[in-house]
Order: sequence, then C-alpha cells, then structure tokens
Amino acid sequence: MQVKKINLNEEGLHRFFGTLETKIMEILWVKGKLTIKQVHEIINNESPISLNAVMTVMVRLSDKGHLHKDSSGKGRNKVTYFSPTQNREQFIIEQTKVVTDGLIEDFGSLMVSHLVDNLDKADPELIDKLVQKLDEMKNQP
Repeated sequence: MQVKKINLNEEGLHRFFGTLETKIMEILWVKGKLTIKQVHEIINNESPISLNAVMTVMVRLSDKGHLHKDSSGKGRNKVTYFSPTQNREQFIIEQTKVVTDGLIEDFGSLMVSHLVDNLDKADPELIDKLVQKLDEMKNQP
C-alpha cells in the first residue's frame, strides 16, 4: 500500500502519517492486535484525547490499508481488533522504495547526482554494497 501524500517538511514517520496516525501505528507495531478502546487508553494516558478521534483515525488507517480489522462475536458481544498489515520495517522499506523509484523515474540524473553528493553520509557497508552493484553492472554485456 502506497502512502498518497508525503510531507517533506516532517521527519521520520511523520513524513507519511499525521501525529495521531503515527502514535496509533507505533502502538500497534509494538503491541500487535488491540481494540480501539485499548489504543485510546494508551494514548489518553499520555495526553487527553477523545475516543471518537482515535476511532475515526483507526478506521481511516484501515480504509487506507495500513490496519487490518478482525471482528468476532455478535451484537453487544462483538469485539473488533486492529493490527498493522505490515510491520514497521516492512512499511519503511516499501515507502522508501516507492519514493526512490518515483524520484529516479521523474528526476533520474538529478536523483543519482544528489545521491553521489551525499555518499559521505552513508554507512560504509552500504557504500561497499553500492560498489559491488556498480561492478556487476559494468561487467554485464
């Protein structure tokens, strides 16, 4: 699932999610499967928030494909649990790939140029991986 809007002025997960969305996702990535009420209690202990606000955002995250709903029981005994459709790492891998692919597709040479300019900030192991990939590409017919 691709995030439709990226906030370039934000940092970390806030580039992909709003403040409450980020809190909810972080809680569910740690805890796994919770009800709206359970998530609300956790957030409400940090700072007061309405149950309705948490419910609205969790339903929207589900509609966007970030959360999975699992209901059991009927009537007053019905309980709905929400869980992330991807773990945190999978989400970040997918979103960074989408962003990178899009930048390369739209601004190829500029993207590569900026990447090269910033290699001094990269992990040495990643630079080694890049060198290996470049060597492989040079040796291809």
